[in-house]
Amino acid sequence: MSHDILSDVLRSVRLRGAVFYYVSGSRDWVAEALPSRDIAPALMPDSEHVMEYHVITRGSCWGAIVGEPPVRLERGDVVLFPHGDAHVVSSAPGLRGPADRPGYLDPKLAQLPFTLHYDASEVRLEIASDRSSETTLVCGFLGCDLRPFNPLIATLPRLLHLRASGDHDWTVHFMRQAVAESKNKRPGGEAMLERMSEMMFVDAVRRYVDTLPEDSRGWLAGLRDRFVGRALSLMHDAPAKEWTVDELGRRVGLSRSALHERFSEMIGQPPMQYLANWRMQVAAALLRNTNATVASVALDVGYDSEAAFTRAFKRMVGSPPATWRREKAQRARATRGAEKPAAVEVK
Repeated sequence: MSHDILSDVLRSVRLRGAVFYYVSGSRDWVAEALPSRDIAPALMPDSEHVMEYHVITRGSCWGAIVGEPPVRLERGDVVLFPHGDAHVVSSAPGLRGPADRPGYLDPKLAQLPFTLHYDASEVRLEIASDRSSETTLVCGFLGCDLRPFNPLIATLPRLLHLRASGDHDWTVHFMRQAVAESKNKRPGGEAMLERMSEMMFVDAVRRYVDTLPEDSRGWLAGLRDRFVGRALSLMHDAPAKEWTVDELGRRVGLSRSALHERFSEMIGQPPMQYLANWRMQVAAALLRNTNATVASVALDVGYDSEAAFTRAFKRMVGSPPATWRREKAQRARATRGAEKPAAVEVK
């Protein structure tokens, strides 16, 4: 597979992240997080979807989606909630706590860093505390777009738990450095935080792919399939090309019917439908990031006429490309003018 499809998709859906805080706990403690959709507008207003993650840097605890079985988390483990589910981290399995608006979203908070410390039923906000706790987690957020087309999120589990290993001890040190960056506020720190969070996520996805059984289905499994992965690579490499299933089959070494069946079974949609969806995602990136005319974008993604492209785009995203571009630009301007949530540290 010559084309790096995962990187292609991550760039296109505007993956971006930031580390925001530590959570610490001692004795019997529990912290419950709201669904990401309830806090996303305050955290990442320019993102359609927000994921939360935790890296255990000291001690151990339990993590779970609300209502689901918990998993044991040890030092160096990473747990992500790719679909933004409400979830719990706690000192013991089965505990529940109040899911309140997080303290780090309080616009009145001016003095940083602060400590969000859980101790039994008490939660304390402590300014620049040197408290040594039994368990510490670095917690952060990753934002991305879901529309027009994001094939990655749907293929990830609701809870993604990656255990620490000798090869991945760097994660703990990496995230501690990220929090130090958020505290010190050096020039370029914001960009570094975003890149560090993104690197952690990409590494997590790659490690997850490595654990998939041979008979797995889904977009990520398709990337490593000899035939489906090659077909995906061809379409991503040249989305404007007039591909047919016959031509794709010839290029990957399968008959038309065999490729159609294999692709549909693994990806969940036929090759030509996937191509149409991906073209709309490429078009959305061009509309957002360039000044190209709608007619030019249409040609760039394989449409012979602006009218045909406009109909296809509206059918998929709900509005014509010109309207969609204008609305996105207005939202981006409003977001840039809004105050961003502060990065915080909990010791």
